Amino acid sequence: MKKSTNDSKGNQSFASFLRRLKLDQSGLAVTEFAFSLPIFLGIGMFGSESAFLFAANTAVSQAALTLADNASRLGQNGTGTGTPTITDADVKQALDGLRLQTNKIGLLENGRVILSSLEVGNNSAGVPRQFIRWQRCLGLRMDVSDYGGPSTPNTAPASFQGLGPSTARVQAVANTAVMFVEIEYRYQPLFGEAFLAETILRQEAAFNIRDDRNLGAGLVNNIGTAATTCNKFTVS
Repeated sequence: MKKSTNDSKGNQSFASFLRRLKLDQSGLAVTEFAFSLPIFLGIGMFGSESAFLFAANTAVSQAALTLADNASRLGQNGTGTGTPTITDADVKQALDGLRLQTNKIGLLENGRVILSSLEVGNNSAGVPRQFIRWQRCLGLRMDVSDYGGPSTPNTAPASFQGLGPSTARVQAVANTAVMFVEIEYRYQPLFGEAFLAETILRQEAAFNIRDDRNLGAGLVNNIGTAATTCNKFTVS
């Protein structure tokens, strides 16, 4: 009988423990926090990634607009009385400004900048042709222009009708030029590929030149091999 009494007391104690455990809420907040933390942490990380991507895309867009605008003003400060000739030193100053502007996102280390002078001229048959007179590049990515390289009115294909997408084609008019910028940037995600795969951001911008230029002289290379031609891959 004594053993049976002990067993009964033990069962009652265990049942009482289970009832107390069922009613005990002292660790509820910690348990809920443990379950919800990964969810809220994931949402926060995704939000940060999205915000950083948006900021990077905005920076690339602003860089394209700024470079096209600055390139359109080259020659404005000339002191001569004749029509100014644009040089590689002039272009290098504009590209140096872009380099300083985009250091924080590493644009030139992870991207490519292409500046083209879009012009129009008559070929040998007297037919007007859009063509790229000169092009300068900066950055380490192995990218080329989506629209081709420098040519002349005689060598530009008839299919070349200007720069930009077919729905928003940019064309030059006689006796002037358009400074057209293409930028491609390989976005570096904050959290690897947890939320985004490798993303290429692309922006384009165009400005008509602000003053007369000696367009026939093209771009005068007055800095020798330091010119940022498009067969070079450099950040300076």
